[in-house]
Amino acid sequence: MSLPYRSLTPDFAVSPQLRPDDMQALAAAGFKSVIINRPDGEGGADQPLSNDVLEAARAAGLQARYQPVVSGAITEADVVEFAHIVQELPAPVLAFCRSGGRCTKLFETAHEMGKLS
Repeated sequence: MSLPYRSLTPDFAVSPQLRPDDMQALAAAGFKSVIINRPDGEGGADQPLSNDVLEAARAAGLQARYQPVVSGAITEADVVEFAHIVQELPAPVLAFCRSGGRCTKLFETAHEMGKLS
């Protein structure tokens, strides 16, 4: 299975929506951690619940965090929390949302604010 992720650095990548059954492939690809930035229910009934993805991630040996961030309404507090999560998780880390754009914005803004090196 080919995962649709994009590396922003050697230790950080972003992806569009992933499902529980993607977590084993994520671990096999060498990732150690995953961050879910898409709020539950944003994509309707077809979107997997964060708890199901978190459970599958942990079963695959990944560290996992759920930080829901509203698309188009990223706050400074969101960025600060995101940076903290990225720094506490073992690398490489993959973050996902609907398209990967929100995670990219969080990562880039955290760098611009000096919250990530």
